[in-house]
Amino acid sequence: MITYSVIIPIYNEEAVLHETYRRLKQVMSHTSESYELLFVNDGSQDRSGAIIKEISAWDETVKLINFSRNFGHQIAITAGMDYASGEAIIVIDADLQDPPELILEMISKWQEGYDVVYAKRLERKGETFFKKQTARLFYRVLRVATDISIPLDTGDFRLIDRKVCDEMKRLPEKSRFVRGLVSWVGFRQTAVEYVRDERLAGETKYSLQKMIKLSMDGLTSFSFKPLKLAGYAGGLLSLSSLLYLAVVLYFKLFDGKAIAGWHLLAILQLFLTGFMLVMFGMLGEYIGRIYDEARDRPLYIVRECYGLEKKAKKLKGIG
Repeated sequence: MITYSVIIPIYNEEAVLHETYRRLKQVMSHTSESYELLFVNDGSQDRSGAIIKEISAWDETVKLINFSRNFGHQIAITAGMDYASGEAIIVIDADLQDPPELILEMISKWQEGYDVVYAKRLERKGETFFKKQTARLFYRVLRVATDISIPLDTGDFRLIDRKVCDEMKRLPEKSRFVRGLVSWVGFRQTAVEYVRDERLAGETKYSLQKMIKLSMDGLTSFSFKPLKLAGYAGGLLSLSSLLYLAVVLYFKLFDGKAIAGWHLLAILQLFLTGFMLVMFGMLGEYIGRIYDEARDRPLYIVRECYGLEKKAKKLKGIG
């Protein structure tokens, strides 16, 4: 039985993979227990898959899952959980912004009896002001808007117990927001704090478009509050229109003059039109997700595996 499964999603990370492998091996060797390094190649266009395949040929702890194309970071993590055999599962990105050395502290917390140990960022080095502020805003809006408590300033770098992983595998959502799902399943959870480093090499794989999609996945997966916003705004606008009508009537009846309000009506019309279009877009997001669930397509397609042949046969078609 394997004690630890380390899931490492990779997408065009050939510049850092040798160093990532070295540091992970160094850290896991200190555990004195069995482990596997499970790399999930999410349709990389560079030599990322080939590098891990070469390493797995002489290191039996290294396993590789090659996707047929790029399915996304959250899906890669999900596939890693499907294939992981360990009693504890650790998720870490390959870019070394999250220090592998923190894994030992996570393991210590797990051995104390915690089922989920997540890494909480105190500082984010090497990131732009825009990225830091939008990330900060995202976590706080998510906390207010969603119906579950998702820890602030945390990513997917975490350790989860086998029973948490098994519960995660039972969740059928297609639009995956892993850190939200981990919070949803519950169990005993705690944090370890750290300072996030700069990328060792290469560029971030989370573009603004991908960040927006991740935000929408998090928001729509765990909250109906955006849909309720229309009702609240409608009530507020109705009240405002009644107050404006009262003001017009007052000046008309007591001052004998009418207020020229066409410009205000034009602004109000534009505002209402814009608001309705925003709400239609939000409804479209929810309807699109319902349609995605109804199609029931597999989350991912595995092209080939290395070091996981028996597991791959058992899980054939699970994607």
